[in-house]
Amino acid sequence: MSSSPSGFGNSPARPLGVTDLITERPPMAAARLGDNVAMTSVAIVTGASSGIGAATARRLAAEGFHVLVAARRAERLTELVAEITAAGGQATAVTCDITSDESVAGLAEAAAAAPGPVTLLVNNAGGARGLDPVESGSIADWQWMYDVNVLGTLRVTQALLPALEASGSGTIVVVSSTAGLTVYEGGGGYTAAKHAQTAIAGTLRLELCGRPLRVIEIDPGMVKTDEFGLVRFEGDAERAAAVYAGVPGPLVAEDVADCIAWCATRPEHVNIDRLVVRPRAQAAQHKVREPGLRAPQSRTKQHSEARGVSRVCEPRSREQRGQ
Repeated sequence: MSSSPSGFGNSPARPLGVTDLITERPPMAAARLGDNVAMTSVAIVTGASSGIGAATARRLAAEGFHVLVAARRAERLTELVAEITAAGGQATAVTCDITSDESVAGLAEAAAAAPGPVTLLVNNAGGARGLDPVESGSIADWQWMYDVNVLGTLRVTQALLPALEASGSGTIVVVSSTAGLTVYEGGGGYTAAKHAQTAIAGTLRLELCGRPLRVIEIDPGMVKTDEFGLVRFEGDAERAAAVYAGVPGPLVAEDVADCIAWCATRPEHVNIDRLVVRPRAQAAQHKVREPGLRAPQSRTKQHSEARGVSRVCEPRSREQRGQ
């Protein structure tokens, strides 16, 4: 079933579900423009060529959105659009580099030509490079992280705000990270960028108050995807895999996509300001449960066997703290 609540008029069309049949409500649809002319809502997802972005595009298409999938790798986007279309969804590929003003202007033009009002923007593109201490961190890596995570979000949001507002009920999702809420050794460049991205979301929400726009921040913890670690560690697959070694049940891209879809499809008066999502095994940025260790039986047991409990949630390595 869809995560969307029945009767939310600004959500995209979807087939009738069980709830609809029981309550005899009309199906979710369709933004309405003019004289009751129903049009499919359009969602834009950046960084859609892999990982969380691709999973979000698939999920939003299943929710009934026409999805503009934006990223640099055209071949990946073509494959994703074909996959979504084969599953009965609607999607359009837009090659876009969010670090380029000209390229983002092209994305805005594609949005203007889309087959319906743009009601949702998911600022997902981002990434990390390196795990060096501040003392010896690469200026180039810090610059790249700021350009992609912060200025990319700013650039895309500015370009698409007019279309989102014109829809009458626009939603801006900023996919940040738990690294935007706390810091860790070796993560200075990434946590600085994610803290800045979090600041954009909070500031924008204040500045847009009173207009038909809402701003949602999604902060994932450990998410095991194909490329995040590879980018961070310059293609070192062994080092990237070590981040998740021994962690029972890290999040996957589809988990985050589910959170994004749920937040974006709430009734238009409901704003999920911030959603923090971690795997059950991750108690905090620096605490992850080890597999095969006995969980505490009770608070009394935990207090009396402090040593055993401390082994249940061991401090993470510096590399494991990197998301």
